[in-house]
Amino acid sequence: MTTNISECINVILVKERELPVTVLAEEMRSLVQRWHYERRTEAEKSKTRLTPSAETLLSEQYKLLMRMRLDPASDTVYNVLDGDKNGIVDLQTRTCSCRRFQLEQLPCAHAMIAIRHSKRDVYDFYSEYYNSSTWKATYAGVVYPLPHQGDWVVPNEVRDVKVLLSDIRSVSGRRRKSRIPSVGENAHRHKCSHCRQLGHHRKTCQNSIPLHESQHSNSSQFHSSGSSQNV
Repeated sequence: MTTNISECINVILVKERELPVTVLAEEMRSLVQRWHYERRTEAEKSKTRLTPSAETLLSEQYKLLMRMRLDPASDTVYNVLDGDKNGIVDLQTRTCSCRRFQLEQLPCAHAMIAIRHSKRDVYDFYSEYYNSSTWKATYAGVVYPLPHQGDWVVPNEVRDVKVLLSDIRSVSGRRRKSRIPSVGENAHRHKCSHCRQLGHHRKTCQNSIPLHESQHSNSSQFHSSGSSQNV
């Protein structure tokens, strides 16, 4: 999750990362201020008990109840048959054998049919983090803008601090701007125009191709060059 947030900000601030650090910090503050305002405005418009995304999940889970059958074991424990892996629900501990109930802190379809059978309110089994009131409280604060740098009041103990140069030497060559893909991501792979295989290009290709394909390639190049000269 932390990596995703960092990547999101890095993509937006691609050009700003080349600016001085004080300008970059102000751009980041301005970005957070705009995000905070937009989300606070959206949250204040909510009229439902849960956030819109949670209400959507609730509706999607309700659609799955039609093909489920309930087999009660007690007032709180139920065996829900869904035709696949089924689910054992315990309403007292708020758990289900499918693990979605306890991991996402919201009722899965197995739990919802058990809650409905027990004549309880499904909203009571949602985590408070899905409530619209929590959503509004999250963005209730204000990210205030900063005055012009010339109007800043800098304490003397801060002004007298001497910032030393970094001991880390920068790597020679052009600095990398694109992110390094994480393990498991579908990164873009080059396709060689010589052997048609992935993972390298024509200049680094070490694969041999059949003679008839080589002749066909040379013939195509010859006709292409000849037609261009005639034009």
